[in-house]
Amino acid sequence: MATFKEFRNNVKPNWCPGCGDFSIQAAIQRAAANVGLEPEQLAVISGIGCSGRISGYINAYGLHGIHGRALPIAQGVKLANRELTVIASGGDGDGFAIGMGHTVHAIRRNLNITYIVMDNQIYGLTKGQTSPRSAEGFKTKSTPEGSIESTLSPLEIAMSAGATFVAQSFSSDLKQLTSLIEEGIKHEGFSLINVFSPCVTFNKINTYDWFKEHIVNLEQFPDYDPSNRMAAMNKIMETEGMLTGLIYQNKERKSYEDMITGFQQESLSKQDLTLSEADFNKLVAEFK
Repeated sequence: MATFKEFRNNVKPNWCPGCGDFSIQAAIQRAAANVGLEPEQLAVISGIGCSGRISGYINAYGLHGIHGRALPIAQGVKLANRELTVIASGGDGDGFAIGMGHTVHAIRRNLNITYIVMDNQIYGLTKGQTSPRSAEGFKTKSTPEGSIESTLSPLEIAMSAGATFVAQSFSSDLKQLTSLIEEGIKHEGFSLINVFSPCVTFNKINTYDWFKEHIVNLEQFPDYDPSNRMAAMNKIMETEGMLTGLIYQNKERKSYEDMITGFQQESLSKQDLTLSEADFNKLVAEFK
């Protein structure tokens, strides 16, 4: 069985010192080892942004896609090779702006993949512009007078779209984050894990200290039931989305793959996809 170290490679991350993404990378590697995966059993698909670099920093199959398109690629990988564990990753700009349409439809589709969003509430790679997760009044290069737009709530959107696994964590809480990723990987369906990941270079408001002051850990509520959808939505709104832990999980709904008639467990590369001349002619005849 692979260890945490076997999910490391020789590529040194070039994130800014102190970036929360370092911890998220470590949590993914630890979680993969803890659930018993081998490097060749894991695929990490990323989009564009600081977070997009993560697919090249983990010893596994990886693909650095285009802006906002990590989820379509990840879904294609999973459908082509159901035997792979697929993790998609991206930033809040990647997943909740240009890629928001893909995020919503991936959630409602419930394909068996895990989506980890590195939420730093700003565009970091392009040197500090307002993102959909920036607070109203947030001043950046793109909003020098302060943002006049309301903050997007990904947790409320995920719940409304029919999510079957919704969790949120903080990059400095490595133990909790690792555990949530493990549970997301084991969940039979789409798992959304939003992670507060402070940008130490361009976001001087939502700092590590700021998050520690504002975060509400669900462990404070021993009677909280993550299977209760209404309670989960209420808790999200009560805390204005500043909660961490397993927020909601529906274990009853089947994954997308399990609902496709005739969909086989083995990967496409192992299936006999030969089409006989008779079957080909029958198929063509249907279009005449």
